[in-house]
Amino acid sequence: MLKEKKLREISKEELENSTRIQKSATPKYTVDWYVKWCASILILAAMSMRGVAGFELTDLILSACGVALWLWVSIIWKDRALVLLNGVGLLFLLRNLFERLM
Repeated sequence: MLKEKKLREISKEELENSTRIQKSATPKYTVDWYVKWCASILILAAMSMRGVAGFELTDLILSACGVALWLWVSIIWKDRALVLLNGVGLLFLLRNLFERLM
């Protein structure tokens, strides 16, 4: 017979002092938290259209918007690796977008 695990509430004190409970490294419900989630949703939406005929422009626009928002977050976080990645990625996407529009 399988034993059912009882879910229990974790107290704030237990959460703060525990070394076994995983905690998020970034703060929640701040401006950067909302921006990173919007950016991630935009990038996922763009990726879902990638390779589908007729949606190339939409993919580029959504990707550029998502990467630009991630660039903003990386600047807020002062994370140089993310600034480099998203800055260069945004340049590549904008170049492709302008070539497509010209």
